[in-house]
Amino acid sequence: MSLISTKGIYGLNAMYELSLVHNEKPVQIKEISKSAKIPQNYLEQILVVLKKAELVVSVRGANGGYMLAKNPEEINIKEILIALEGDLNITELEVENPVLKLFYEESTHKLREIFNISLRDLQEYQEKLMFQINYTI
Repeated sequence: MSLISTKGIYGLNAMYELSLVHNEKPVQIKEISKSAKIPQNYLEQILVVLKKAELVVSVRGANGGYMLAKNPEEINIKEILIALEGDLNITELEVENPVLKLFYEESTHKLREIFNISLRDLQEYQEKLMFQINYTI
């Protein structure tokens, strides 16, 4: 069981790639597809959803492509996942048992807190990765 679908994972991956080149120039779909390892046709569908959610903008023309609609520190991971997944809930079912209902409500709240970081905050993970790589060498 996965809490985040392929759509959410690919969408977050594409948004991260766009955050790395924020404000430089629009990035063409084929470039995002290649760097993020996302099938181009699927990426096009994801970008349409992200555009409707006002998280990316498209620029037409020979030098066109996609850009973040806001600064990376203003775009929340939770916001991206909700746009792509619909919502972040542990379960969609109505639970009758009051103990389990409370458990699921608290779990959903914690899940939302985990993803309540910005695209810019993902750079901390880049730093952790570099530390791990340097540490193992």
